[in-house]
Amino acid sequence: MKKRILLALVAALTVVLAADACTSAIVSGKLTANGRPLLWKNRDTNDLNNRVERIKAHDGLLEFVALFDARDMKDTAAWMGFNEAGFAIMNTASYNLNGNDGVKNMDREGELMRYALERCKSVDDFEGLLQTLPKPLGVEANFGVIDAAGNGAYFETGNFKYVKFDLADAPDGILTRTNYSYSGVKDKGMGYVREKNEKNLLAPHIAAQDITPAVFTEELSRTFYNSLLGKDFTRSGDNWIVDQDFIPRRISTASVVIEGIIPGENPLLTTMWIALGYPPCAEVYAVWVGEDGVAPELTGTTAENHSVQCDRVNKRKAEVFPVVRGNGKQYLNLSKLYNNEGTGYCQTLALKNRQAYKRGYEEIARRRALFNKTKKGKKK
Repeated sequence: MKKRILLALVAALTVVLAADACTSAIVSGKLTANGRPLLWKNRDTNDLNNRVERIKAHDGLLEFVALFDARDMKDTAAWMGFNEAGFAIMNTASYNLNGNDGVKNMDREGELMRYALERCKSVDDFEGLLQTLPKPLGVEANFGVIDAAGNGAYFETGNFKYVKFDLADAPDGILTRTNYSYSGVKDKGMGYVREKNEKNLLAPHIAAQDITPAVFTEELSRTFYNSLLGKDFTRSGDNWIVDQDFIPRRISTASVVIEGIIPGENPLLTTMWIALGYPPCAEVYAVWVGEDGVAPELTGTTAENHSVQCDRVNKRKAEVFPVVRGNGKQYLNLSKLYNNEGTGYCQTLALKNRQAYKRGYEEIARRRALFNKTKKGKKK
């Protein structure tokens, strides 16, 4: 059986898709407003057309929901997701782990994550997977995971080895990663400014222990703060700024937060909150495993396998980055997001997204009550 499983992964990894660059965090329940852990990723990739799909359980594998590229017609590579057991996973590309190790077949992170979502129920399961899979893995990434028991960890993973950073050992209850690994070559890789941005923006929420999914989708993924410059351009009044070292980037395609459960709750209460497309221009949706858990507009329904919602947001994004000649793509029209008239996309979407969170938590409460009722009925 183990041999068949390993061969299945090797076969799956023959389809190589591009790796991500991202900003991310794992948050302990002791820092969140409702005691539930969070797994966040602001996805940066040149694959600008993303979608969300539910993959049903089959052949003894677990059902899961994940973020996919539109061009990945066979759902080969999952770029962030969670399954029916309450296990969730994401990655950020790292650029200081492997060095020149001679491995040719790389960028297999998404395939590995799909493989894990179909099989893993815990952080320990994922670690066991990394230990037993055939090497080289064809990856260079920081894999972030949480599970239904409230555990969390980053696994800084190269082709032949990994280093685990356990959330339980984080003195302030939070771990962050961008595009370098703490265990990698010093001062190599990317994302140092973005990680500092993230830590500075999260500091007051860590002190108050009031982190929610909205802190990530509505604040960090919509804020144009640069820690190196010591300036927040978000409401600066500037019409144009250079798109450099902010958390939301021109190639940002989603801001995704997976909200875990309190140990003992039904794992099916695990919730994905997603702003699909360029986050500053995107509405927030709540997503669950199971029937009707994924809004149809998030899935690949067009002839090109695009999400209708992602296409809608990409049209708005084109107004934010309207200059296509020369180096024009590096220039961001901030007035399309924030302006004195209050008509910027970030401003007009703020109320809509607050309402989306309200409806989402009402639905979670309804599901929790239903699960509890069913549980009591079984005891009788």
